[in-house]
Amino acid sequence: MVTSLSRPRIQPPKPGELLFSGNDWDFETIRRIHDACEAVAGPELGLSWYPNQIEIITAEQMLDAYASIGMPLFYKHWSFGKHFAQHEAGYRRGLMGLAYEIVINSDPCISYVMEENTATMQTLVIAHAAFGHNHFFKNNYLFKQWTDAEGILDYLDFAKGFIARCEERHGHQAVEQVLDAAHALMSQGVHRYPRKKRPDLASEQRRERERVEHGEQIYNDLWRTLPAKPGAARTDAAAERRRALLELPQENILYFLEKVAPRLRPWQREILRIVRLVAQYFYPQRQTKVMNEGCATYVHYRIMNALSQRGQIGEAAYLEFLQSHTNVIRQPTYDDRSYGGHNPYAIGFAMMQDIQRIVEQPTAEDRDWFPEIAGTGDAMAVLRDVWENYRDESFIAQFLSPKLMRDLRLFHVVDDPDEPELRVAAIHDERGYRKMRRSFARQYDVAWLDPDIEVVDVDLEGDRRLILHHKALNRITLQKEDANRVLQHLADLWGYDVVLKEIDPASGTVLAEHHASARPIFF
Repeated sequence: MVTSLSRPRIQPPKPGELLFSGNDWDFETIRRIHDACEAVAGPELGLSWYPNQIEIITAEQMLDAYASIGMPLFYKHWSFGKHFAQHEAGYRRGLMGLAYEIVINSDPCISYVMEENTATMQTLVIAHAAFGHNHFFKNNYLFKQWTDAEGILDYLDFAKGFIARCEERHGHQAVEQVLDAAHALMSQGVHRYPRKKRPDLASEQRRERERVEHGEQIYNDLWRTLPAKPGAARTDAAAERRRALLELPQENILYFLEKVAPRLRPWQREILRIVRLVAQYFYPQRQTKVMNEGCATYVHYRIMNALSQRGQIGEAAYLEFLQSHTNVIRQPTYDDRSYGGHNPYAIGFAMMQDIQRIVEQPTAEDRDWFPEIAGTGDAMAVLRDVWENYRDESFIAQFLSPKLMRDLRLFHVVDDPDEPELRVAAIHDERGYRKMRRSFARQYDVAWLDPDIEVVDVDLEGDRRLILHHKALNRITLQKEDANRVLQHLADLWGYDVVLKEIDPASGTVLAEHHASARPIFF
């Protein structure tokens, strides 16, 4: 069931008039709820958003959306079915709940909400997703830089159709082998620094035909020369030319394979392109989990309270909202059996509320730590600026306050494998606050968390072996078995031998080497 809410409302909801009574709802109720939320989000909070499209789905459809990373029109892959079976088994046994909503960064912005939700929960998730997440997607600089909200739905339709045609023409197994390898390399298939061109997914279908027509000429120019005889002279100038032609070093391994891998056919290259563009689409979400959820939770909290104050939801509905909201932002302590790390909803919402407090009711400590925003008075202006211009790591490094660190009872523990005991390295004092904030922010820095792996060279004049380097920060190397499995997928796509060297960036010492040889499964 789908209801589109992109057209203007006919009659605005009246203050003091209940939007619904009881738990039941229909599509007209959903429209009234949307319009009431809009009346708060725009005039009171100053938000801007893409047109909304709300889709009502069943619990099984929500499980299916889980399995296919929440994307409509997504291509088929066995891993999605595996995830569906795992989630379904856990749900049936009562081991997991279901998301009340899933929201898509697209224009129009699509929000999936469950038909099992009560009217109160529908109000909450519309406020949370259709206005909170929607505003963040539209305005945050990372999403502007890396995603094409207008083109993503058409591109997914193209990708699904293209892969289906490949399965008909080349066989299901052949396509699955390419997808398996591409998915294994997905985390190393993104550009981490801005490119010259903004993504334009709307033109990808046209460009796919153009690439097939002229692409092979580029590959032939690169690979025309046969391997040189053993002992032939190799100059530094030739090596530099080779690396320049190949755009080395290259951190986006899927991009490199798509452009350069000598034995891939055009349809295989296009599948690699599809997987890496999907990976790039999700790249900003990995960097903004705390901010995105914090923004959406803060927005739904403000909207629900405004609706209560205006008499548009009753006391029972408000209590139901408070119970759900409290569960969402619960942060177990480190010694709680349910502790599983930091809850991004809890951290994000607490920081948004704390920024509001600093702007409106600052203490002397706040004025020392945040002189630019303390006491300025307009909390929403500050928050909108924050939501637009920061990612999790920079947001926490800039705005985590000493008061909030005390409230959350944060402390910094050093777990040094060379030491027999854990060491508390920072507590609640001036030096400790700054050290805790730096350490906490680093936990959300993808440059720190993700392995720094680059393609550094190709032995074009010899056996065409692909050479990669992993800069092992703090001499932390990759898990051997996992590295070997992923490297095998890389070798299969490359078509020749691959070697990965793990290097200590401080000393240049090679800490470990991994090797893989291509299997004749693609060609």
